[in-house]
Amino acid sequence: METRLLYGQPVAQELKNKISTDIHSLKKVGSIPKLVVIIIGEDQASLTYVSMKKKAADKLGMSSEILRFPPSITEQQLKDEISKLNKDMNVHGILLQLPIPNHINEKNVLEWIDPRKDVDGFHPTNVGRLTVGQPGFYPCTPLGIMRILTFYEIPIKGKHVVIVGRSNIVGKPVGQLLLNKDATVTFCHSKTEDLQELTSRADILIIAIGKAHFIKRNAVKKGATVIDIGNTFNEQKQVFGDADMNDLKGHVANITPVPKGVGPMTITMLLYNTVQAAKELNKGE
Repeated sequence: METRLLYGQPVAQELKNKISTDIHSLKKVGSIPKLVVIIIGEDQASLTYVSMKKKAADKLGMSSEILRFPPSITEQQLKDEISKLNKDMNVHGILLQLPIPNHINEKNVLEWIDPRKDVDGFHPTNVGRLTVGQPGFYPCTPLGIMRILTFYEIPIKGKHVVIVGRSNIVGKPVGQLLLNKDATVTFCHSKTEDLQELTSRADILIIAIGKAHFIKRNAVKKGATVIDIGNTFNEQKQVFGDADMNDLKGHVANITPVPKGVGPMTITMLLYNTVQAAKELNKGE
């Protein structure tokens, strides 16, 4: 069997073309979609990722701003800064880069963001909308996965999807998105018994656990589709997925490579959500 590699870049580019058209239309009515990213501290990985988000936004003609605060910022001070952004009608998307210092309650701060500007999809209001299938902002990586499945015409309806990982950022929301599209969804996690027996039944296997090459051929059904969200780096800065792609080639029908698979979609979906927020907020003016 020939295994097809599901690259994210062509999917992202198709969506960027649509985003560019929407931005052009918004500018005609005097609105420039603006994304503000809040980062606390000096974590190098976070700083790099935030600069990538800003660069991608600027490239598409959006407005973007990075607000940097010291680790000593209090929870109330952070909430006050978010309140200013909530009230600023020129700001359409607000993103709090995680992780944040332990003395700040992450849940409280995320709930402080206006749900209409919560382009990361973490506010309880948007989580609820996802659960009941109403329009809202959904987390970017799960949205990107759905775009990849659609772009490569991989059937979802009636298929058995097994998700390894139950985080609020990827595992749970992607499972809900697939359930909303009539898939049968099984969640697996660190306490799951006989994991291999469950993964080997999946038509679509989604892995998000951060263990390099954890999933091998004997854990996957022949002809399945594998969506790999793993990102594990070695000392040489090489990145590895959760699936052992070399072992799975010739056994699975489709697989997202790491890198160049799901990765390119996450920031693109963030920009997409920001433009959608600008469109909706402009309607309300």
